Amino acid sequence: MIDSFWRAAAYCLHPRVIWWSVVPLLVTGLLAGVLGYFFWESALMAVRERLDAWSLSASVLGWLASVGGGGLRGFIAPLIVVALAVPVVVIVSLLMVALMMMPRLVDLVAQRRFPLLERRHGEPAWRGALVSLGATIVALLVLVVSTPLWLIPPLVLLLPPLIWGWLSYRVMSFDALAEHASRQERLALMRGHRLPLLGIGIVTGYLGAAPALVWAVSVVSLVFAPLLIVVSVWLYTLVFAFSALWFIHYTLAALEALRASQPEAVLPVAARGGA
Repeated sequence: MIDSFWRAAAYCLHPRVIWWSVVPLLVTGLLAGVLGYFFWESALMAVRERLDAWSLSASVLGWLASVGGGGLRGFIAPLIVVALAVPVVVIVSLLMVALMMMPRLVDLVAQRRFPLLERRHGEPAWRGALVSLGATIVALLVLVVSTPLWLIPPLVLLLPPLIWGWLSYRVMSFDALAEHASRQERLALMRGHRLPLLGIGIVTGYLGAAPALVWAVSVVSLVFAPLLIVVSVWLYTLVFAFSALWFIHYTLAALEALRASQPEAVLPVAARGGA
């Protein structure tokens, strides 16, 4: 894991990786800008109305005003809207990286580090799209169900990274192996390396918290909000590009080791029978 980590970090400085990150940035940033332009004010009004109608929030806001924190009232609704928008931006960024960058990153790593690794094309592109869609739907459902638990301080630091980690693990492990591994090899590797792969996903899930801080700053510094939001979207793209590279380096190295240790066990059944 450590070797793959440093390799992924070094590859993020590659000019082609930086250039490839621009397209997902443009798509995700454009989507965020359009949604913000059309729905920001209406979302703020809806949240403020909900807070005013909720007796508990009214009590908390009254207490803040009594202790001199009345100025914070104007930031609560924007922070809530941002907290609800961040998961959407995270998922869109992940999907953009998986669809637009992942094949190029796999080719880059394979050409530079694993030029002799055979490509067995174990999974078609449509199945990868279905896996990404299915995992995304599950992650969204878990996010919605677990949202009330985010009000408990320890859980808000645990649940989102775990959800992002699981989603990254499911999507990126599949995409990293789809081109080179057979289906049997992919299943064996994802089963045998489940904990390290999930660990990579969780670590990168925590790295994904950094752009969320930029979103929060953009709410407080409204003058710089457009620029900071674009920066945060690019950070999401780079974080997921780094995650993809980490998964690619780890899984292709594991695949190479698997074939070296069990050359006959990983051959397709038809190939073994004809040998």
